[in-house]
Amino acid sequence: MFKYISVLILLLVGCKSSKMETLSKKEWNIIWEDNFDKDKALDHSKWTKIKRNKADWGNYMTDYEGCFEIKNGNLHLKGIQKPDHINDTVPYLTGGVETKGKFSFQYGKIEIKAKLDSGKGVWPAIWMLADQPKYGKYPRNGEIDIMEHLNYENKIYQTVHSYYTLVLKEKENPPYYSTTEVNTENFNVYGLEWYPDKLVFTLNGKKTFEYPRLDNVDETQWPFDQPFYLMIDMQIEGSWVGEADPKDLPVEMIIDWVKVYQ
Repeated sequence: MFKYISVLILLLVGCKSSKMETLSKKEWNIIWEDNFDKDKALDHSKWTKIKRNKADWGNYMTDYEGCFEIKNGNLHLKGIQKPDHINDTVPYLTGGVETKGKFSFQYGKIEIKAKLDSGKGVWPAIWMLADQPKYGKYPRNGEIDIMEHLNYENKIYQTVHSYYTLVLKEKENPPYYSTTEVNTENFNVYGLEWYPDKLVFTLNGKKTFEYPRLDNVDETQWPFDQPFYLMIDMQIEGSWVGEADPKDLPVEMIIDWVKVYQ
């Protein structure tokens, strides 16, 4: 009798385990993705090229075709010296794409598989901004930096910005950023898991940094209760990264795929 009971228990445990594994596999479902294999052209139903702007990172943004290329199922976002035939006063041009006005989401998981070039004054970034000004002007709606890389460093920065961190200077309660070593010469998967009470940053599927929602602090600590859109751009120069060296150009950030889950 004991033998049969033991077998029954093992069967039940096995069934439960299999069920848990099945549930685990179904925990995240893809709701939006791009593998960049659409006729060697950017899918304009998903992406818009980022325009030049007055922000520190946006001085050289352009829609110039030479800063964008899709080949072998990858999106190449480039940073180049300005070609002589272009009537423009800036020394460099940089390519970037965003989903603003085309796709945004609230809570879930996002992963981007990318490979980064390095160079003096080179600053590739993968980040998110609020779709609508729910709480007013920047930085009241927050900013989520999934990945930023500077110069030739062997690490990435993963950061949370908000009125709470930038204006109230609350940068330790809780810590607002972290760095993680990475080999940028390889493709890596940069990710974020976004919950109502925390932001969990990842690298190649492993947790690297967590930013929690806190009670009993200024309410501007958590503006992350609204839809955000995605930005991916190869930036050059800025007060944080410093001046570029033309000898290091051109550079590029290669994007293999982007996936969003809920």
